[in-house]
Amino acid sequence: MNKKIFILLSFIVIIASLLRFWGLGKVPASPDWDEVALGYNAYSIMQTGKDEYGKAMPIILRSFDDYKPALYAYLTIPSIQAFGLNVFAVRLPSAIFGVLMVIGVFFLVKELFKKDNFALLSAFLLAISPWHIQFSRVAFESGVGAALNVFWILFFIKGLKKAEYLILSALIMGLNLYMYQSEKVFIPLVLMALIYIFRKEFFAINRKYIVTSLVVLVIISLPLIHFTLTNKEALARARGVSIFSDNTLVERNSQKLIQDHENKDILGLVLDNRRVEYARGVVSGYLSHFDFNWLFITGDLARHHAPNMGLMYLWELPFLLVGIYSLAIGKFSQNFGKKEKLFIFVWFLLVPIPASITSGVPHAVRTLNFLPLFQIFTAVGILAAIKEVSSIKYQVLSIRIKYLAFGVSFLFLIFNFLYYLNQYFVQQNYFTSEEWQYGYEKAIPFIQNQQDKYDKIVVSNSAPLDQSYMFFLFYLKYDPSLYKEETKNSSGGFRENHKFGKYEFRPIVWDKENNAQKILYVGRDKDFPPQARRLFQVNYLNGSPAISIVER
Repeated sequence: MNKKIFILLSFIVIIASLLRFWGLGKVPASPDWDEVALGYNAYSIMQTGKDEYGKAMPIILRSFDDYKPALYAYLTIPSIQAFGLNVFAVRLPSAIFGVLMVIGVFFLVKELFKKDNFALLSAFLLAISPWHIQFSRVAFESGVGAALNVFWILFFIKGLKKAEYLILSALIMGLNLYMYQSEKVFIPLVLMALIYIFRKEFFAINRKYIVTSLVVLVIISLPLIHFTLTNKEALARARGVSIFSDNTLVERNSQKLIQDHENKDILGLVLDNRRVEYARGVVSGYLSHFDFNWLFITGDLARHHAPNMGLMYLWELPFLLVGIYSLAIGKFSQNFGKKEKLFIFVWFLLVPIPASITSGVPHAVRTLNFLPLFQIFTAVGILAAIKEVSSIKYQVLSIRIKYLAFGVSFLFLIFNFLYYLNQYFVQQNYFTSEEWQYGYEKAIPFIQNQQDKYDKIVVSNSAPLDQSYMFFLFYLKYDPSLYKEETKNSSGGFRENHKFGKYEFRPIVWDKENNAQKILYVGRDKDFPPQARRLFQVNYLNGSPAISIVER
């Protein structure tokens, strides 16, 4: 790498770091339940070697009965050790891997296409990507999973020339299976695609390296395979979000079949078959991830994008389309190898497959592996557009068209980028604090100061205060050993009520509450009548009530 490229890459890394580390513990405004669960389980493992359920050195966290892969929790332990159990420490691994992914994309694109300017531009686009920034600043395992995918693919490609890299690729690949659920489907698909597309180069490698890499992958995967085969709840999360568990689809299908029987509609009996409905749902879910409205305008859940924005910048749209065309059949595609181009498009088409069989699609988290592909296509489009526009010699009012085009495009880019920064870093907390389950950080210190005055503290676990017990464990830094002793290692699943110390977590029904004890109630404002004595109230950042603390 020459000095100029190193300086430019360093500049890109600085930008990526600023966008991911600035205000990391404060934007978004609060951790959600998954973040505090990962943080507290990491804290528990660090202190006791066991998770909240008393499972020693788990590879899977039962958590809220969603059975999360545990690798992110282990990555969080060093930052919790260094900074304490807080939001910044829990999000730090995600931000670090977000920056590392930017660096990895530079080397991956360079390895595939041998062009420094293309690699730099792809890395820069990822550095400022709203989609990538969103998930690099929260403790969502998918962001780290996407980064690890970039690195194992990079080392696989490098391993085709220098076989030792294959072993490193297998190591990272195996570890990534413990990061996020989608990777269990995505990684085998991409690996098969790589071996098929580069089969000539792959099978020319010395067999000892292939065998060694396979052994490494199998050894790392064995605990996960054993857990999946021996634990009936291992696939609970997959079943919970699967389109095949969607009862509304079955009910709708049954109603159609009844009508078809009554109308003697033979074609309807065939097309309204449950299997046809499922197939239609899978195809529809797959195609939904190529919806421009989702990508550029609306996004999906409020926690997955900045307010009033999609997942990508509007200015990227024309360059994305030009890039896909140019890389596929345009003149610009002649600059790149056929196998490398084929792999990029196959990767692109494989990404939505894990998400397509789930409900709630399109889904930005489950398809985060679209990154860095959108950036690669957009970079191709920008380079192709620059090449074409640079050849234009026409003038309008003595102004060359190419300078006008460059100027307008640059101004729109800057405007869109500044708008995004405002929406994410300034407006987001105001608009989405409820979705981020804001309020516990302010409420819990007050409760902790008052707890000795009361026989019991009852905390609502009704939406949006779902899984409130985990927020209390997190912010109280509750002794994991004491918690496991009090709960007899049973903790509590997704639908269960919880208890520890003076705290009891359940729905609050005011008219039926016990008056015999002195109880402090923590809940939603609507859980309490207007005349109830409110000792303290936390509002969402838009001013609406979040958490009310009431004395009976």
